[in-house]
Amino acid sequence: MKIYDTKSRELQQVGTTQGVMNMYCCGPTVYRDAHVGNLRTFLLSDLIARIAILEGMKVNAVQNITDVGHMSDDFVEHDKMLQQATLEKVDPFEIARKYEERFHADLARLNIIPANQYPRASESIELMQDLIQKLIDSGFAYVGEDSSVYFEAQKFSSYGAISGNKLDSLKPGHRYEYHNDGAKRFHADWALWKSAGERTEMVWESPWGTGFPGWHIECSAMSLDLLAGHVDVHVGGIDLRFPHHENERAQSNAVIGKEAVDLWVHGEHLLFEGRKMSKSSGNVVLVEDLLSKGIDPLALRLCFLENRYRSQMDLTWNSLQAADETLKRWRTKMSEWGTSSEATSDQEIADALSNDIDTPRAILRLREIEKSNLEDKRGLFLYADQVLGLDLGRPIIARELTPQMKKLLDERIKARSEKRWADSDELRVQLENLGLQIKDTAEGQSWS
Repeated sequence: MKIYDTKSRELQQVGTTQGVMNMYCCGPTVYRDAHVGNLRTFLLSDLIARIAILEGMKVNAVQNITDVGHMSDDFVEHDKMLQQATLEKVDPFEIARKYEERFHADLARLNIIPANQYPRASESIELMQDLIQKLIDSGFAYVGEDSSVYFEAQKFSSYGAISGNKLDSLKPGHRYEYHNDGAKRFHADWALWKSAGERTEMVWESPWGTGFPGWHIECSAMSLDLLAGHVDVHVGGIDLRFPHHENERAQSNAVIGKEAVDLWVHGEHLLFEGRKMSKSSGNVVLVEDLLSKGIDPLALRLCFLENRYRSQMDLTWNSLQAADETLKRWRTKMSEWGTSSEATSDQEIADALSNDIDTPRAILRLREIEKSNLEDKRGLFLYADQVLGLDLGRPIIARELTPQMKKLLDERIKARSEKRWADSDELRVQLENLGLQIKDTAEGQSWS
């Protein structure tokens, strides 16, 4: 398997450490539900793991859970974890556990294989403090006048290798950093440990006073500890390339004296209906929203698979509906093709997946197989599904119409024949509330 490495800007072969592919994926900050844009990144790590397994590798995957807040420059007033806790009037750790549980539920709905470990930042404070002390002892970090601990960016000569950003050209005050330049030696230095100040919740004692960890240090501490000091593949969204992954690389490499990560893999942004997904735009889509519309969550997975992970994609309700119909058709045909559970390998699918995770090409190959005269279509589909994860072998469950459904369907046929369109629309809503999907075609009304 070869994947595009953001640092070297070229395809690199995925390696292993003592026969195991060690993978670290930056996980969620659990103060809200993960939206479908977040989930696209988590699917990327799932695809890498599935391809590795298909190729005979063992996988050790770690995904952190950020449950200590601090995702804000004004961390005292606007920390997102504390802000949500105030809004819901509960303890911030209760917020964290609530949304962490919902995160795992969404992963299961998308058929994402669980990571081997999900370390929580709140339970790794000592680990982070030990790493910070090592950075201080080796001269890469210092205690500022505000009792916060900062990484001295200018001490790390290859800073910018991932993102291309050079220290001399960086403007002061990145939005993710605590802005207290008076305590820093250089404006691009970042906090490893932040002094609590007036903050009283989600703070811990440390050798440098009461405070809480900076954003970047948790990933360095967890990945180095849980993956024995070496990461074969590091996964995250493109928005994490800078400053998070740039800073993480500096911290990790400074401690161990060599490259801690072989491949940096980034998934691109997701648009929805042509716009960036955001709360302010009112277009945030959750897995729950798909379920409420009767769309199989794996239709979302199929939409993602039909686009290259390194390309920005525009998700729409129409594309989700189309993917949902495709899944229904494929599962119906799978049941028509037999009951065997044996997969039949296909070189074209294997080559597509091993070549920078070319899932659109693999999907195109399935469409060709579907229309072909090949004998073992079911086996070929099952082979692809080991990576695509669309649950194509799921049996079709036939549901009978209730007397009420039959009555409403007949009434709607009559209403349409009499051109009573308002009545037709009202009956459609009633039928959809009962769990039916209604379609009007040139041949007349159909349902599923």
